[in-house]
Amino acid sequence: MKRIESRNEQETYRAGKQLGKLAKSGEIYCLNGDLGVGKTIFTKGFADGLGIQEPVNSPTFTIIQEYKDGRLPLYHFDVYRISDVEEMEEIGYEDYFFGDGVCLIEWANLIEDIIPENAIWIMIEKDLECGFEYRRITVE
Repeated sequence: MKRIESRNEQETYRAGKQLGKLAKSGEIYCLNGDLGVGKTIFTKGFADGLGIQEPVNSPTFTIIQEYKDGRLPLYHFDVYRISDVEEMEEIGYEDYFFGDGVCLIEWANLIEDIIPENAIWIMIEKDLECGFEYRRITVE
């Protein structure tokens, strides 16, 4: 387990970028944390670490965004609005999970039943005692 302390958005972005630089084909990153804690900022940094140049946005209504202009394809899921695992089957999640790219899944805890055992779990948490902008990022 690795803990990263972030005191602002730039540090959260940098933490994502560092992980993106290390990401390997076939890896699945499960990103969890409350609304407004910085999951999308982290994801933008992660995409930057993969060398993706196009703008990264949270796919809240489309469930998945594909970015293919980096060193590896990035499949960015936001499953916040998924009501059951059957919706994931309808979009063919297995092709992404077991493909040649990297998956980053926001709100992955909502579909935990279908997440492979070797997935990398990331939790972003606020700690207001340490300041409004402070985030604790745990990678395991």
